[in-house]
Amino acid sequence: MNDDQVVTAAFERELLRIPFDQIAPLYVVSAQIKSTIKYKRIAASVAEIGLVEPLVVTRDPNNADQYTLLDGHLRLDVLQNQGATETQCIISTDDEAFTYNKRISRLATIQEHKMILRALTLGVPEERLAKALDVNIRTLQQKRRLLDGICGEAAEMLKDKQIAVTGFQILRKMKPMRQIEAAQLMMTMNKYTINYARSLLAATPDSQLVTGATPKKFKGISREQLDLMERESSNLEREVRLVEDSYGIDHLDLVLARGYVAKLLNNERIVKYLGLHHEEFLPEFEKITEREVFAP
Repeated sequence: MNDDQVVTAAFERELLRIPFDQIAPLYVVSAQIKSTIKYKRIAASVAEIGLVEPLVVTRDPNNADQYTLLDGHLRLDVLQNQGATETQCIISTDDEAFTYNKRISRLATIQEHKMILRALTLGVPEERLAKALDVNIRTLQQKRRLLDGICGEAAEMLKDKQIAVTGFQILRKMKPMRQIEAAQLMMTMNKYTINYARSLLAATPDSQLVTGATPKKFKGISREQLDLMERESSNLEREVRLVEDSYGIDHLDLVLARGYVAKLLNNERIVKYLGLHHEEFLPEFEKITEREVFAP
């Protein structure tokens, strides 16, 4: 990096307490949204332990006293309903709300686990924390022990993924190397469901399971068939990676080819020739260019 290059900070250094009448939301929180489990959990958490994550706003370039809300619409609505009139906010230097919300990472399972550990370390009682998260004590304890038996590499790969607690319980039955393979397969296939985790466990050889682990048996499926499924899954993973590697170039080639075909169809002489000698090509070219062409 050159000495004269300056990296602009994404946020201002200090939190700012801003009255709600100076914050402009991007959308209204509807009654349907307020009936969701997510909204109710946020409301319970704010009521029990206060606001954990500040709102994110950006300054209005035309009015120094006004701000646009980028993230935290549900939290803002909850605070307003509970009688608050202001709150601390993070000031973003990026005024593109679409860009910000596209890049922001929602609270993933492992992130929630770390938040729970931090709250417990600070002395928040389990009962109070469970009430704030709108879960029972048993579920809270499961989330607290989420990464027990999970190797660090697998946890790192899944740190920003939405995976059910049961999914981690399934991974825990595998040895570390198999946990890493399973995490890689989940990421490649973009599948983090419990059923997919169970299928990976069922396809895991006994030598790669921890002592005492017994995967659920699938009726009508033999060990040989499970081994075949595992090999096919590995082959599919390699094929997906090959597609990912060439996707950018292939897409560019297709864009250029489509542009070339569209340019040809703008030439009346070419369209007339195709209509006389290769009429069957015109409908296909129409599909490629998404336009209707009439031969003279």
